[in-house]
Amino acid sequence: MQNEQMARWRLILGSETQDNFTEMGLNGLSQEQLLMDNALAAIYGTDGESLGGSGRGAGNGSSSPHISKWLGDIRSLFDSEMVAIVQNDAIERKGLKQLLLEPELLENLETNLNMASTLLMLKDQIPKKSKESARKFIQKIVEEINNKMESRIQRAVTAALNKREHSPLPSASAIDFKYTIARNLRNYSKELNTIIPERIYFFDRATKVNRWNVILDIDQSGSMGESIIYSSIMACILASMSSVNTHIVAFDTQIMDLTDLCQDPVDLLFGFQMGGGTDIAKSLAYCQQFIESPSKTLFFLISDLDEGGNRASLLNRIQEIKDSGATVIVLLAVADGGRPYYDETTAQRISSMGIPCFACSPEKLPELLEKALKKQDLTEFAKQIKKK
Repeated sequence: MQNEQMARWRLILGSETQDNFTEMGLNGLSQEQLLMDNALAAIYGTDGESLGGSGRGAGNGSSSPHISKWLGDIRSLFDSEMVAIVQNDAIERKGLKQLLLEPELLENLETNLNMASTLLMLKDQIPKKSKESARKFIQKIVEEINNKMESRIQRAVTAALNKREHSPLPSASAIDFKYTIARNLRNYSKELNTIIPERIYFFDRATKVNRWNVILDIDQSGSMGESIIYSSIMACILASMSSVNTHIVAFDTQIMDLTDLCQDPVDLLFGFQMGGGTDIAKSLAYCQQFIESPSKTLFFLISDLDEGGNRASLLNRIQEIKDSGATVIVLLAVADGGRPYYDETTAQRISSMGIPCFACSPEKLPELLEKALKKQDLTEFAKQIKKK
């Protein structure tokens, strides 16, 4: 047991401490521990083997087989969460961004949001030979998140909308059970111990009266990678539903209307141009043209609020949207698995207008959507989110 504990400390402190541990009685490392030591030394060691195969730094294209072996080693030695951390550190410490564009590396990378964000930032540098591998890597991320979010978002929207209008078109998933039972109570059968309905009522999910307009105005500056991924997937799920009309706008100092790409979340993600400055006020002005029925408009500003343009104009524009009668929500940028990242002064000013302004974890997005579409007060919801 003591030897195992010393071996762990030896792995943590690196090969340069080997003599010290030998003097303390460490009997040496096992074959697996030696492999682990070499893999970690390539990133964290001061004189360890470089990932490039010789010398220090990123190396060059010819070193990619060596890196592919290293990726295989760490995947066999650590769980997926630890692999993702080591991969990210490799990119930051060893300057491997260019090597990410090698197709054989993309095929072996463990999927995680930080890696996906880096790849999206590099998308214009991706060579033709790697485009398909890059797309498959992003597709895996999209599928993982979509599997967790799609049904919950659809249920949340369905629960919030179309509770008054009914349709003659049959659909088991659209049955309004409460209303149907209430209208058929007189048809209760004592013999069968159940209600025999004369008519079954269904929610009409396509009525223009209840068709909501959801606008997502998304900051595409370099710090927004994780938020962009979740927001894009949510936008595509909403766009697939007939009960809402979805617009998605991306901005830095320029405006990009990405609504036409909402049929495919991967196409949508590759439509973003991550990096550059920020002009939030300009994007708000652009989005105002989509607000035709304010009482049926849900407007999301998704940003770190680090305004490079005119902050006063930003505040005036968002106040105008709120005063029009639209439901306005500001979702702050998240990074590192959910840590809020934003300009506190601007966030406080927006909050003082009575506009919900907070960072929302992905698992809470369906609940947020349902409450917003039901026009419920989000004050308590925001407070609960901030406490966590």
